[in-house]
Amino acid sequence: MVIGNIYVIASVAVVGGGLFGFDISSMSAQLSENAYKCYFNQGPNGPPFNDDADCSGLSSLNQGGVTASMAAGSWLGALISGIVSDRVGRKYSIMLGCLIWIVGSVLICASQNIAMLCVGRVINGLAVGIESAQVPVYISELSPPSKRGRFVGLQQWAITWGILIMYYISYGCSFIGGKDSSNYSAAAWRVPWGLQMIPAVVLFFAMMLLPESPRWLARMDRWEEAHEVLALVHGKGDRDHPFVAIELQDIRDMCELERQFGHVSYLSLFTPRMINRTIIALFTQIWSQLTGMNVMMYYISYVFTMAGYSGNSALLSSSVEYIINVFMTLPALLWQDRWGRRPTMLVGAFLMTVFMFANAGILAAQGTIIPMAERSSPEVSMSVSGAASKGLVACTYLFVASYAPTWGPASWTYPPELFPLRLRGKGVALATSGNWAFNTALGLFTPSAFTNIAWKTYILFGVFNTVMFIHVFFAFPETAGKTLEETEAMFEDPNGIKYLGTPAWKTRVSTRTTVALEHGDLEAAKAQEARSEAVSGQQATVTQ
Repeated sequence: MVIGNIYVIASVAVVGGGLFGFDISSMSAQLSENAYKCYFNQGPNGPPFNDDADCSGLSSLNQGGVTASMAAGSWLGALISGIVSDRVGRKYSIMLGCLIWIVGSVLICASQNIAMLCVGRVINGLAVGIESAQVPVYISELSPPSKRGRFVGLQQWAITWGILIMYYISYGCSFIGGKDSSNYSAAAWRVPWGLQMIPAVVLFFAMMLLPESPRWLARMDRWEEAHEVLALVHGKGDRDHPFVAIELQDIRDMCELERQFGHVSYLSLFTPRMINRTIIALFTQIWSQLTGMNVMMYYISYVFTMAGYSGNSALLSSSVEYIINVFMTLPALLWQDRWGRRPTMLVGAFLMTVFMFANAGILAAQGTIIPMAERSSPEVSMSVSGAASKGLVACTYLFVASYAPTWGPASWTYPPELFPLRLRGKGVALATSGNWAFNTALGLFTPSAFTNIAWKTYILFGVFNTVMFIHVFFAFPETAGKTLEETEAMFEDPNGIKYLGTPAWKTRVSTRTTVALEHGDLEAAKAQEARSEAVSGQQATVTQ
């Protein structure tokens, strides 16, 4: 049995994104947990412990290294995924990622020291890199154009659910054992890191029931199978459905064109024909990291400790952020295809800029530097109280509420729409590797930044968000509502060199034609297409 319902297909596939979410919150929850800090303690009262010794945890640099090790593995996994996906298919690449995740989780759960913990997280990262790069490709190649943003955006929603679920699992497990260095239990962190294997096992077996990408099948000259999948997913089994016929012909035309190019490699992404969209895709993922969102996710416990929260109150207050993240992603899933990619990213960049600078201002004006000897951990470098404390927490929540419906889903939706079939696997893999490269750097840098430059850390991210807004406005064209083959045509000028048409800020969402086709209304689609061509012709005449 092969499932053809696109909602079920997308819902199953995005569990791969949930693995990334599991890692984020399990790490952020452990940072303030006594068992984790005692077991891996490197402070002045490190092992062997005295009965009254305090557990200060890892040094800032080593904690950054532990956090960044997963992202480093993900960078490599994303690059590898492009080659693997082109050879074995999107479906089996996702299944391979599940197996790697299980191996990494076993090592993390059984960690005896920091080195073993890092090795396990690197292996987990390989899995996350594969899943985060290929799940959006798989879904985008199966989705109808008018709802592609919704389905690919489910990846981000799965990430937010993974974060929330694992955070509460970690919170519950934090009560295992005692609260001092003499009676803590390593099970407090081993259990949640062991349980994160379960989604990978479920995803592995569920993927067996899903179809392969029709575009990958076509590229392998498996046309009959490609036709069957298109009919199953878009025509309810009707091989003669108008939208199925149009999609199949578009894929045939694209494959015929691509045969002229022969073998492709990562270097093909940097040819004059491709360099523009490669840079756009790469920076989509880089900017998603430089917003500062994952820093908020990994190191939120530091922020709430600065605001005066401690112990269980800090953990529970942090969890509110994850609840906001889940529910504020929903508007993008419902309306991103109507809003378009550009407005979504521009509004998000503007709002996040405001809240990053607001946090910097609150800490700079009202915060007090804590002497190193008095800090609960080196990263908790400042303290605020009263109204300033509430303002810091509020702006942190509002920042998350700004990211969740904008750059969260859009950063996964946009890159697969930019590349032609022959380069989509490698193009999205390269873009995703940019995400993980910067995730690695930020994971390593942020603890030291909080330790040494305190509130100025927020200034850095505020500047990044400002530059991001400018870059999107001038360089990112609208892709919503277009078939993947239409997007390819949008980037070509009459000589087939690069995108030289309408400036990015003048591009618009286009959905009427594709919606008509998806519903089998061929006549309405043709009429809409004719009207669009007439308008284009009038604009060309005016321009001349």
